Amino acid sequence: MNPNNIITHWIRREGLALLTDFYELTMLSGYLKHGLAEQNVAFEYFFRTLPKHNGFVLTAGLEQFLNYLENLHFNQDDIAYLESLKVFNQETLDYLQTFRPNINVWAIPEGTPVFPHEPIIRLTGPLPHLQLVESFLLNALNYQSLIATKTARICLAAQGDPVLEFGLRRAQGPDGSLIGSRGAYIGGAIGTSNVLAGRIFQIPVRGTHAHSWVMSFDSEKEAFESFADTFPKGCVLLVDTYNTLHSGVPHAIEVFKARPHLSPAIRIDSGDLSKLSKAAHRQFTQANMPDVRIVGTNDLDEDLIADLKRQGAKINTWAVGTHLITSKDHPALDGVYKLVALEKDGTWAPRIKLSANPEKATDPGLKRPIRCYNQDHQPLADILITDQESHAQGPGSIAIDRLFLHQKRKVSNIASTEELLVPVYQNHKYLGTPPTLEQIRQHARQCLACFPEEYLRLRNPEIYWLGLSPELAKIKKSVLRDLNE
Repeated sequence: MNPNNIITHWIRREGLALLTDFYELTMLSGYLKHGLAEQNVAFEYFFRTLPKHNGFVLTAGLEQFLNYLENLHFNQDDIAYLESLKVFNQETLDYLQTFRPNINVWAIPEGTPVFPHEPIIRLTGPLPHLQLVESFLLNALNYQSLIATKTARICLAAQGDPVLEFGLRRAQGPDGSLIGSRGAYIGGAIGTSNVLAGRIFQIPVRGTHAHSWVMSFDSEKEAFESFADTFPKGCVLLVDTYNTLHSGVPHAIEVFKARPHLSPAIRIDSGDLSKLSKAAHRQFTQANMPDVRIVGTNDLDEDLIADLKRQGAKINTWAVGTHLITSKDHPALDGVYKLVALEKDGTWAPRIKLSANPEKATDPGLKRPIRCYNQDHQPLADILITDQESHAQGPGSIAIDRLFLHQKRKVSNIASTEELLVPVYQNHKYLGTPPTLEQIRQHARQCLACFPEEYLRLRNPEIYWLGLSPELAKIKKSVLRDLNE
């Protein structure tokens, strides 16, 4: 991993073993008491529902989970604290004293579009080990995937215009702001205002100035001149402190005219952004500066950006804060972590969770998601197959509805298939070289570019098909039948 990653360094120094839900530790203690310390199991991480109006989720956060897994241990202060709770017996405390996770991990690469009930991460190993890591995995993947997805939608609305993440001051705490910046970069933002996130993750940092800068000088023009002379590189002038069209824009034009070496750029943070940006652009055009960069801020989200684009607003850079970093209209991804199989006598016995809500029932056993593409490399559907099956081949494959097991669908015109779940961590080490953040970001962009527009639209997107192979459906029927007998 990146040796300059401050978060990784902090984890290595302090550890995050206690960043878990209490019941993970009590279950671990119970497993030890009942002789299940060596019971091998398989868990899967997936989510159940798409965020509001979404047709996809971009997975993100795997790197943080693997950092945690690599460095997970209990130090003496952790053990002393757990002992002070007077809940855990000495056997549990001794077990944790020398604990090191022995877990194998398969994952869909970060930046890949994924869909409800699709296994995004699979883990195998001893039951106490896999139980302990549940809470951190959910924390790492749920939030960051949500922010990457929100940013991707904002970038789709911006139609190729640069998008900046300006969410630090509205994020849920310092850690949320840092991981949110990483997720936003994966989702397509070109930079962040968060300087520490820039240092940790090597994300480009961007910014302008606040109204307080303008108000600190005797005149608006003096404030603009001082800023332009102090920070000529990437100079962007905030023009709405007093009067956008009658004061801010004219003064900005004067400042840029007197400094022809600067690229004209302004920011508008209030008022009717469509009307003001068009009027500001006219003034700059009349001043022979038609290529002015106009940065729009002020509580933006993908719907407002799309509406402003429809109105012909002349904003060509979008800086988004609150709605991006909090995913304000859908602030939590319902990712879950479920046991799907136990190893018995050298074979994996499938396990299923049932519920009064049918959509909450899981798909049992070890399985792999296969993505099917047409001849133009556009995704057609994802099919979950058993670990013993090969890729779906040929021009068509049968997929079974995961809820209504009597319903079949033929996925036609398959030209190629892709194995989504790949091994990433085994025998206490990474497999291969982890991708850089820039590579993850490019992967996300390339994946989204392959999807037809109907899956990416901001309202009423087409529902992407995820089905079970006939063999996996047969196993699910058998498990359900055995439970009902």
